[in-house]
Amino acid sequence: MTVSPYPYDTGSFGRPITTSIASAQEWFNRGLAWTYAFNHLEAARCFKLALVADPSCAAAYWGLAYAVGPNYNKSLELFDPVELQRTIERVRTALEQAKACKATPIEKGLIEALEERYAEDAVDNADRSRRYAARMRRVYEEFPTDLDVAALFADALMNLGPWDLWDTHTGAPREQFHTLEIKKILETALASDPAAMDHPGILHFYTHLMEMSPTPELALRPAARLIGLIPDGGHLHHMPSHLDLLVGDYGRAITSNLAAIKSNEKYAQLTSSTDFYTFYRVHDYNTLIYAAMLGGAYAVAIQGIEGMEEALPENLLRIESPPMADWLEVCWSTRAEVLVRFGKWDEILALAIPEDQKLYSYTTAILHYAKGIAHSVLGNVPAALSEQALFQAAATRVPDTRLNFPNKCSDMLRIASAMLEGEIAYRQSDYSAAFAQLRKAVELSDGLVYSEPWSWKQPARHAYAALSLEQGLVEQAMEAYAQDLGLSQGEQGRLPRAQWHPKNIWALSGYHECLVRLGRESEASEIGIQLEKARELADVTVEVGCYCAVARKAGGGCCT
Repeated sequence: MTVSPYPYDTGSFGRPITTSIASAQEWFNRGLAWTYAFNHLEAARCFKLALVADPSCAAAYWGLAYAVGPNYNKSLELFDPVELQRTIERVRTALEQAKACKATPIEKGLIEALEERYAEDAVDNADRSRRYAARMRRVYEEFPTDLDVAALFADALMNLGPWDLWDTHTGAPREQFHTLEIKKILETALASDPAAMDHPGILHFYTHLMEMSPTPELALRPAARLIGLIPDGGHLHHMPSHLDLLVGDYGRAITSNLAAIKSNEKYAQLTSSTDFYTFYRVHDYNTLIYAAMLGGAYAVAIQGIEGMEEALPENLLRIESPPMADWLEVCWSTRAEVLVRFGKWDEILALAIPEDQKLYSYTTAILHYAKGIAHSVLGNVPAALSEQALFQAAATRVPDTRLNFPNKCSDMLRIASAMLEGEIAYRQSDYSAAFAQLRKAVELSDGLVYSEPWSWKQPARHAYAALSLEQGLVEQAMEAYAQDLGLSQGEQGRLPRAQWHPKNIWALSGYHECLVRLGRESEASEIGIQLEKARELADVTVEVGCYCAVARKAGGGCCT
């Protein structure tokens, strides 16, 4: 029986807790579902309502304390000082109240573990995370078959090294962050209890764990179970697309993110549009846009940009705690990135520079970068050089705290600088300098901290390969395309899996032409089949790996 009206469908997931009040149990179940779906603010609201129904509910106090704290996407180090102090005080109050309530041994163990995360004698945030993980280990050792305990212990270990659980260059697990132990915990749960395949925490954390591994495809089936598990949990609809991008299924990535966006917009319409969950809303838009860019689906990319920009009103960016501009301003640069990807040079030149260049500092820099690229491709080198100077000046004004999570915007600007320098040098016929700068852009992009979607959205190899092919450097172009497609491991013998873009239409098109030019007809035929399949998703004509290669066709270029 539904005890309380509630506009969101969180499915049937839950766990029995110590309460005799049905509505308290119901609100706790909702809160736990939202927690695993990474809508922590809505989770906290539900746990509060559980406490309204039953002020003596220890599990609800624990849930509130857990939900307002750190997570895989927002470690304690990313809390601003005011936010951190407020959180510590709030959590300690909730845990003190929890300890005064009747609880099961598991509930007591979870409460005591969380106390370690906020201990007064903790040396620093890293110490807080270590102490919490150590105490959760004891809970797991006592209750190894409890799926929530397994999920929470895995989560505690993952937060020792968020987004750094594997060396993406070698494929090796990070021993200091217990990567293989996390894998064993989650895979043991999946293998030993059928209910684990319907547990949002187990599935969510396993997807995050395996996406950085050398074999992300192993998590495809568990990740797919997340779709619809928490019907209005948009972020869980989105999560399988982390893996879809890695295996080159851009159509499915688009579909799952459209479903996520639909759920997210329902939440936004009924709840505040200025809370931190906006980060997840725009992340889903970002992933949709990235999948559309790799798939050559221009209309989908533009649709995603329009939705994302609508989700980011200026009053949201002006919130200082947490510093929302540091987390979200980067999204306003995406339109320019998409227009570069699809060779929309006139549209780029028509883009207005923001009036408030302090608030939109990164966006301002990227707009000058994009305009520099456009002028360069159109053959107006003096204008490109002018935009390059404006870009460099704007880049110096971007705060070091500004993020393209989990990377810093300053890392993106170094890539943009090399890309722009390379494109301009190319138009000046200084091909040695041009290719050196484009190789530098490739190296800088390869060196970013793992993220999905990748923080620099247009693979630098595409420009390097397309311009190489334009200059008749077929072998050089083919190797770059092969690396991008995951068909070659590069000179070092180990190209990061995250740098592969399997089956993307741009590299397939360029690689196919290289094979044809070299007379490798059999291989060209095989790649041609993949290329025709990729064209089913695209709504633009793609005949080259990057639209910056404008001299490809008489009378205009590949984008005419």
